[in-house]
Amino acid sequence: MFTVSIIRIRTALFTAARRCHACHRALDGDEAQATVEYALVVLAAATVALLVVAWAARTGRVGELFDRVFDRATTGAG
Repeated sequence: MFTVSIIRIRTALFTAARRCHACHRALDGDEAQATVEYALVVLAAATVALLVVAWAARTGRVGELFDRVFDRATTGAG
């Protein structure tokens, strides 16, 4: 499961990098630079988000957190 996620992330990054390169060739000067920088920042943020989701799904920590919050909410309210 985790390996499949990494492969998908890698494929998405390579596809996005090819698109960034195509955008860079179509634009001139500062506009191209800003476009490429924006695309790279978005790619980096998406990569970090996917890795966090993959980690959370693998460890079950998010479910534990929600269980604790729900338990405290229900015991405190009753």
